[in-house]
Amino acid sequence: MLGSALPLSHTPALDSFFPFRFITNMEARNQTAVSEFLLLGLTEDPDLQPILFVLFLSMYLVTILGNLLIILAISSDPHLHTPMYFFLANLSLTDICLSSSTIPKMLVNILTQNKSITYTACLTQVCFVLVFGGLENCLLAVMAYDRYVAICHPLRYTVIMNPWLCGLLMLFSLLVSLVDGLLHTLMVLRLSFCTALEIPHFFCELAQIIKLACSDIFVDNIVIYVVACLFGGVPVSGIIFSYVHIVSSVLRMPSAEGKHKAFSTCGSHLSVVSLFYGTAFGVYISSAVSDSPRKTAMASVMYTVVPQLMNSFVYGLRNKDMKEALRKLLSGRAVL
Repeated sequence: MLGSALPLSHTPALDSFFPFRFITNMEARNQTAVSEFLLLGLTEDPDLQPILFVLFLSMYLVTILGNLLIILAISSDPHLHTPMYFFLANLSLTDICLSSSTIPKMLVNILTQNKSITYTACLTQVCFVLVFGGLENCLLAVMAYDRYVAICHPLRYTVIMNPWLCGLLMLFSLLVSLVDGLLHTLMVLRLSFCTALEIPHFFCELAQIIKLACSDIFVDNIVIYVVACLFGGVPVSGIIFSYVHIVSSVLRMPSAEGKHKAFSTCGSHLSVVSLFYGTAFGVYISSAVSDSPRKTAMASVMYTVVPQLMNSFVYGLRNKDMKEALRKLLSGRAVL
């Protein structure tokens, strides 16, 4: 009689065979199936929305146009078919992809006055930002190695930086970036979300999404810190190593003209490296000292928008070969 009074699903004997049964049911009741997030953007002031739209649209168009010109100039000029400009063309393509991962959705949300982004689109954006951001990180390290070989081993440059090695370095950088992006995206997929699904940002940033989870995020945070140390520390160490040897080799050069020429070939790359890592470090500091998510979002513009905008100007204006190639390209288009 006692057994018949208890429902089958609550029979103690059965509970011992299905220990996770009620945990699963409890989780199902307490967690909500996520269909969309809300991107709060940089400000909620309606008067500032048109200004932000025009500003970011202009920055996006200049980024696309500038980097496309770099790619076309390198492709059209046989003199620029060297490892240095091969990596520069891939850097410009990466800048286009990274900017296209964040800005268009922001512009659409401002234009339609709709802050929503679907769960799938949000995770896709997270993945793309991580992949292309990581690829830019790797490319800057590869370009530093290229300058190291060119200055420290000039007679063996063409032998060391052969097409096979350049393609392998590019493929390895892409593979590592894909693994990094997919790893973090899959880690987010295992999280559950409850109610507060508002992201105080203009794009789906990994750290902001993890903060919204109502499940345990300890493992996710450990993975983020470990991968960040590896994925950030190794390229930065490679860049520092390369430039320590570059400076040492340049200082040993007897002629002032040789020193100037050697430093001039590294000037553009150093400017891009300083811009990329300087803005990223600034965002990290601002997020550490500021309690305002909106201020952190404003600071994030400095590493997701500004470097990609400025890279084409840095290489287009500081590099003599690039200026000549761009002049030929634009004059050729004018003639056509």
